[in-house]
Amino acid sequence: MADTAPQPASLGARLKGALKPKKSRNRLVKKPPSESVSAEIVRRNNETISRSSSTLLGHDEPQPQPQSQLRPPHSTAPDAALVDRHTGERRDITALIHGLQDSFEPGQDDIPEEFDENRPPGEPLISSLPPRLWLRIADEYLSPADAASLAFANKTLANILGPAPWEALRLPENHLDRIQFLAPMDRHLPAHLLCFPCATYHVRIHRGEEEPKPPHVLNPLFTCPHAQNPLVPPPRTRLTPNRNLPFAFVQLTTRAARYGLEYGIPVENMFRRWKDTASGWSHHTRYYVVNNHLFLRVISSTFAPAGLPLSGQRHLLYSREDYSPYFSVCAHWRDGELMNLCKCALNHIPKPRQGNGPEQQLARRIDSRIKHVPTALQVVTQCTECKSIRRCTECPTEYLIELKLAEDKSDPLQKFKQSISVTRWSDLGDGTTPASPEWAAVNGEVEYDSFKAIGKRAVSAIFESQDSDFIPYQAVKSLNPKGIKKGEEGHSWY
Repeated sequence: MADTAPQPASLGARLKGALKPKKSRNRLVKKPPSESVSAEIVRRNNETISRSSSTLLGHDEPQPQPQSQLRPPHSTAPDAALVDRHTGERRDITALIHGLQDSFEPGQDDIPEEFDENRPPGEPLISSLPPRLWLRIADEYLSPADAASLAFANKTLANILGPAPWEALRLPENHLDRIQFLAPMDRHLPAHLLCFPCATYHVRIHRGEEEPKPPHVLNPLFTCPHAQNPLVPPPRTRLTPNRNLPFAFVQLTTRAARYGLEYGIPVENMFRRWKDTASGWSHHTRYYVVNNHLFLRVISSTFAPAGLPLSGQRHLLYSREDYSPYFSVCAHWRDGELMNLCKCALNHIPKPRQGNGPEQQLARRIDSRIKHVPTALQVVTQCTECKSIRRCTECPTEYLIELKLAEDKSDPLQKFKQSISVTRWSDLGDGTTPASPEWAAVNGEVEYDSFKAIGKRAVSAIFESQDSDFIPYQAVKSLNPKGIKKGEEGHSWY
């Protein structure tokens, strides 16, 4: 069959082919979303290692394969390592990558200077300064405690300063400076305890077995020459009448929490319950160590009759020995509204039914039949003034006054009675010295602004959150809103 000659294209077809845009050889391929930054870094590192090994071994460098052969150009399958298998969400590895900067071992330059064993000795640098300059620094610019700490740093400074810093600490007027110098040595002396009247470390007699005991029981923690000297009493704070908390137990509990149990005792050994038979008040103490501070809670309660006159309220609340409250208070209880709030709460207890009419007789017969069962009429509601938490303005102490229906097992006729409960929370400080701001403020020895120092979180909330899920009370109010500070000279505290 004869070949036919191709027919020439028309003019329109030739113009259409000339004006048609040509396809580009370099196509823009969209990067798949599954290729993460970390995967790209790993891939490039592997390629670099492969090229380096090939060069060292004399092999030809492998040619990189095109991207279209490594992964489909339109693949949207996510990386399985970056997808949560439970939720199907992509994991954000940004925080992981930033966290790797602190996961490597530090180099020689990153070791702190105080822990670097290869650092050059500093004694030649100290000796380069004239001795009279060191003596002037210790005499004019440092306290006796700081001067002794400087002399205790190394032998060079001890030889330069001589015995003067130690002789200054022996003076009676520098008793507090001596305590300040000795207090940081707690971590090196687990078998000793710092005695503040002597300003000396004594050996613990009952190591690990110390516990608070009643006031009529001798409870020496160490042998001290001033133990029987009433003129030099050890530091302590008042809990209730005839019950005190020695500062030594604050030391033991905070040392155990800070350094270990061999330095003190567990805080659970401090929990106590007791009842004062003379007054009828029951007390329950509990402690917690939070941020190396010892927190105290004392719950005091007693049965309260209804309709007490003012003299009866005073008889219920005050001790006749020193006219102090039967419950636990700080040193500033006379300033403010604490006792007035207790009397206000007592006034909310409903009086028994009066009269001898038919309705009163019927009510008394009903009450006599259900006297062992609490009724709705026995539920007492306090006012907004006496039911709020009150914070002392001069120390880290808070109070809560409550009226509760409690069971009296000693009364066979009336099982359930109204009782008043006063709860006190206090921050007793870090236990280093009695001069710590919290301990000194609770005892009324220094000025302290509790609202400025504590902040928004309450002392009660800090304590209660250590035991269980704590539901905060209502807003904390000031115990002394008027700011009147007369102490015993005032007339509103009694």
